[in-house]
Amino acid sequence: MILYAIIALAVFCTSTLSGIFGMAGGLILLAAMLAVLPVATAIAVQGAIQVVANGSRAWFSRDYIDCRILGFICMGLVAAAIALFILRYSPDLATVCIAVGLMPILVWIPRSWLALDASKPHHAFFCGLLGGGLNLAVGVSGPTVDVFFIRTQMDRRRVIATKAATQVISHAAKVLFYGGLATAMGSGDWLLVLVAAPFAVAGTNLGYHILQRMSDDGFRTWTRWVVTLIGLVFLVRGLSLVMGS
Repeated sequence: MILYAIIALAVFCTSTLSGIFGMAGGLILLAAMLAVLPVATAIAVQGAIQVVANGSRAWFSRDYIDCRILGFICMGLVAAAIALFILRYSPDLATVCIAVGLMPILVWIPRSWLALDASKPHHAFFCGLLGGGLNLAVGVSGPTVDVFFIRTQMDRRRVIATKAATQVISHAAKVLFYGGLATAMGSGDWLLVLVAAPFAVAGTNLGYHILQRMSDDGFRTWTRWVVTLIGLVFLVRGLSLVMGS
């Protein structure tokens, strides 16, 4: 019960973060899951919870979803899933932590170096291919997906809404990729998802209302710093695992 209470609190806080920034929460939630579950199961459980959190966020801001961009991103996600399935990919903890820890580097790359724009069809497809592939491979892809959105001319509401819809599909694909809920998760994991679900919705709702009070410039600045700090924690853990082994 203590573990469930801690996870519920973590889900509420991380969902609030995701409701504000469109990511970051998933990174912290994955860290919590990896601390108590095997890697593949942790990714599946985190994916199931994130489907609820992102689904509620997409619903709250459904009027701002750009379906054209979403369609191209989904095409890239399908291509990535097929490639990983053919390669019979299987994750390990050190690789996951290091990969997640390095992701925030992307949000600091100057626009002149890497002018990615999710509003362009071929960029949106590559966003789905790269971001969807990383989400399947290491459990999260927020900073990677964000680099395609943070440089667009879209306002923060369209960014959050479209990213939320993208993540719903991506996390659902992640759960299916690891064997589906029936095989990747036991009865205790099912109960964990059920307990966490209402806290995910409540946290997302709180984050959505905080987002409405932020400026677009403040949104972009805080997003970079938050994901960078979280990435550093993952990177340190991953490197310590490699050196320890």
